[in-house]
Amino acid sequence: MRYACGMDWTQIAFDLEADACPRVEDILERSGVLAITYLDPGGRPVLEPEAGDPVLWPRVRMVALLEESAAIGSIWAQLCAHLGFAPSGWSVETVQDRPWERVWLDECVPLRFGNRLWVIPAGLEAPVSEAVNVRLDPGLAFGSGTHPSTALCLEWLAEFQPCGCSVVDYGCGSGILAVAALCLGACIAYGVDNDAQALVASRDNAGRNGVSSRLRLFAAAGPAPPAADLVMANILARLLCSLAPELTRLTRPGGTLVLAGILQDQIDTVADAFAGAFKFELPRMRDGWACLIGRRQDALDSESIV
Repeated sequence: MRYACGMDWTQIAFDLEADACPRVEDILERSGVLAITYLDPGGRPVLEPEAGDPVLWPRVRMVALLEESAAIGSIWAQLCAHLGFAPSGWSVETVQDRPWERVWLDECVPLRFGNRLWVIPAGLEAPVSEAVNVRLDPGLAFGSGTHPSTALCLEWLAEFQPCGCSVVDYGCGSGILAVAALCLGACIAYGVDNDAQALVASRDNAGRNGVSSRLRLFAAAGPAPPAADLVMANILARLLCSLAPELTRLTRPGGTLVLAGILQDQIDTVADAFAGAFKFELPRMRDGWACLIGRRQDALDSESIV
């Protein structure tokens, strides 16, 4: 469904026990809710819930977005009737319509990674014209360079200088890593993602930087790209572990694997999932997030990595 630009929305928020969430979701969905978000009211975030967990915390703050004309009084009455009590922390506010996927372009500035790699939001001037400037519009996909995991990958990439390499960007999002690698001299890059919007954003950003002819895009559920000299996967620790066989296959013997989206206490778990196939450097850290760089081992390679 498309909604009229410039339209305002109504946002309701309230606290409730986690086991009541499925019933409350049903009520809100029947009332025409547009989006539901769970927040932690107690400051105890869980970034990666176990499969099948309906919510992240024992008690949650539920935030729901509705059309401005929604009958809030009726929704309140239904909630009270189904719960048997009035939900606590109830609030109602008007949210002005904004093109949320464009907010990054309005609020971010050019970012430098290493000595000469810059990520420039579309429409802004490059601070250093002779640098390697990656023009980026993430659209609705993940990846702008502001997250510590992405920053770690870009800093390493600028240092590595992938001239002449083939590259796989697994979970490519906006295509930022694949496009940056191509701008730094990679010969070809393969972007893989399970989100169609990510593939669109990656294609658009490749065109924005004049590297479309060297980028190939793949849906994660379809045929896989060929093995490459460099494989980068900036996703989440649990996914990295489950994808270990595929990421190993995609990395040529002697090739390099870069893993990110890893919290500090998940480093050993991720490294163990790839043990035997890779030797990893000491982790690179930023703001509690880690990036692991490993070299794929083969029978002819006796070189060790610290």
